[in-house]
Amino acid sequence: MQLDKFRPMKSIQIKEQNQWNQIVELLPGRHILNTWEWGKVKQSYGWLPIYKVWEDPGGKIEAAALILKRTVRLPFLHNQASMIYIPRGPLLDWHNSELRVRVIYDLQKYSREERSIFLKMDPDLPIGMGIPGEDKSQDDPSIRELIEYLEKMGWIFSADQVQYKNTIWLDLTQPEDILLMKMKSKTRYNIRLAERKGINIREGTLEDLDLLYDLYSKTAIRDNFIIRTSDYYRLVWKTLYESKKATFLIAEYNNQPIGGLILFKFGNIAWYFYGMSTEDHREMMPNHLLQWQAIRSVKAAGCTRYDFWGAPNNFTETDPMWGVFKFKDGFSGDIVRTIGAWDFPTNPLLYKLYTGSVPKLLDIMRFKRRENLRREHP
Repeated sequence: MQLDKFRPMKSIQIKEQNQWNQIVELLPGRHILNTWEWGKVKQSYGWLPIYKVWEDPGGKIEAAALILKRTVRLPFLHNQASMIYIPRGPLLDWHNSELRVRVIYDLQKYSREERSIFLKMDPDLPIGMGIPGEDKSQDDPSIRELIEYLEKMGWIFSADQVQYKNTIWLDLTQPEDILLMKMKSKTRYNIRLAERKGINIREGTLEDLDLLYDLYSKTAIRDNFIIRTSDYYRLVWKTLYESKKATFLIAEYNNQPIGGLILFKFGNIAWYFYGMSTEDHREMMPNHLLQWQAIRSVKAAGCTRYDFWGAPNNFTETDPMWGVFKFKDGFSGDIVRTIGAWDFPTNPLLYKLYTGSVPKLLDIMRFKRRENLRREHP
């Protein structure tokens, strides 16, 4: 095993947010979930952020990971245990076989030293483009080799895909008229319809946090998905907004808010993380105009990629994401299939017990949260 070309993983002390963000912004696969701000948000909810880097012999940083560690108390254990998660990381050139061997080896070693139940990673690494089976579908053979290597080293494709495995990327280097021309005709028509009907898009501020959460919770009830408490979203949105990494857009008709979305930005990439709308005036297609304004605004800000953040795991009409996917697909971005989340079971027995019991507990918590939302918004 070739390990001496890169120095072993080391921790670094972060004195200010820009110090870490400047490191990760230069690495392949950078993501908003790698940022210092995201680590601070998760720290407020029981996760310890740890900053790790890998250097070449000359001291140049070639890889990095925002590691989140959490201590948990399982009902079948007297002692506490921990789990480790690297959201949308680690960051490195995964095609560099010597570097990835060093990174994987060090992460496994670290997980054992910490005596964790498991370590989870889900790098933003495309394994292919397009819908499998269709003519335009393409796969990356080198990533298939990586998957075989992970399996050989004891990693398991995770049953708990914390983030979306698939998504849609829109290339913002194209002129606006080309972006419009490439859209599905119905999407282009709906954008113009919303403009003709007098839908107004304004940029929100921190004063709109109550409004945004109210819209988001009503959307969750209508579309039957689970969201967290208002305190969580307030912290996420406020933290990223204050660091100029979040933008709020609100659609109004006759000064009445009828929809909104929240964008995250880091480096030259933007992500559409949260969308929300009321039942009012949906026939005026405010969500189409919201997306178009979001695309235009991040393009003007220098972003070269717009990530629609989420596509079906299975590209069939029975997938829960199918309706949302068809809306996003109307903007004619590129369908991206990533490697997904992988677990390294440091303690195979506890890992099996954990993965068998925690989903049931989470189902109960989700049911209670759904009922609470319905009581809040009868």
